[in-house]
Amino acid sequence: MQINKAVITAAGPGQTSLPLQRLVDRDGCEKSALEMIVEEVDAAGIESVGIIIRPGDEDAYRRAAGKHVERLCFIPQSEPKGYGDAILRARAFTGSDSFLHLVGDHLYLSRIEARCAEQLIKIAIEEACPVSAVQATRESMLPYFGTIAGNRLPRHDRLYEVKRVVEKPTPTQAEQDLTVSGFRSGVYLCFFGMHVLTNSVMNVLEEFSSRYDRPVSLSEAMSEVASRERYLAYEIQGTRYNMGVKYGLLNTQLALSLSGVDRDRVLTEMVELLAHQQNISTSA
Repeated sequence: MQINKAVITAAGPGQTSLPLQRLVDRDGCEKSALEMIVEEVDAAGIESVGIIIRPGDEDAYRRAAGKHVERLCFIPQSEPKGYGDAILRARAFTGSDSFLHLVGDHLYLSRIEARCAEQLIKIAIEEACPVSAVQATRESMLPYFGTIAGNRLPRHDRLYEVKRVVEKPTPTQAEQDLTVSGFRSGVYLCFFGMHVLTNSVMNVLEEFSSRYDRPVSLSEAMSEVASRERYLAYEIQGTRYNMGVKYGLLNTQLALSLSGVDRDRVLTEMVELLAHQQNISTSA
């Protein structure tokens, strides 16, 4: 398996403006979230990047892409038909090739030298099958993610054979159907916002899109893939930050700052801010 292309989805409701937001990265440089996502792709050695956007957004994305703009292919999703359809819009771009997929409203911070995309691609190439990155996620965050059920592979601490995927399950459904051996109660393996997808996945998305007169989720398609062929999940050594949730941009910026060159400065300013707020509360 070779992986030379990446697809970033950024056309979903509430998602379109997030890659355009500007943050300060670990090196103390201000840039757009889109630039940081493309840098994640770069670290994995991928040159060709397709971005699924809402019609009319291309100019804004071109400006946000900075120095990367000339190597990006902008692919409009003409109608808001859901996440699965958004990925399917890239079929002419990906052809029959396997590809890395990232979502445009997440940023990813690795805990080891290899970046998150590098970790995932290494596993996908070794195993020669679709692989989704996952992260241990507490029950309260289930409404935001697809969640897997699966079994840990022998001799692999972080690799799982996926049996089922459920999009945004309820806590009751997760407890009944999606527990993974070795995880404490109330913690589940949820999508990381990063996948290596194959042509067979695109075939399932196309099949479902023609079969159902409704939006199709990636989770739904991946659950079908799991029933037909080998499909794995890899627990990334890193953390995803969903910019689209409440305080998501704030938490993402804090994570970048506290793991970067400006850590001491940011901690000092946070302590000063907390002290100031405490004085206000005491005075009141």
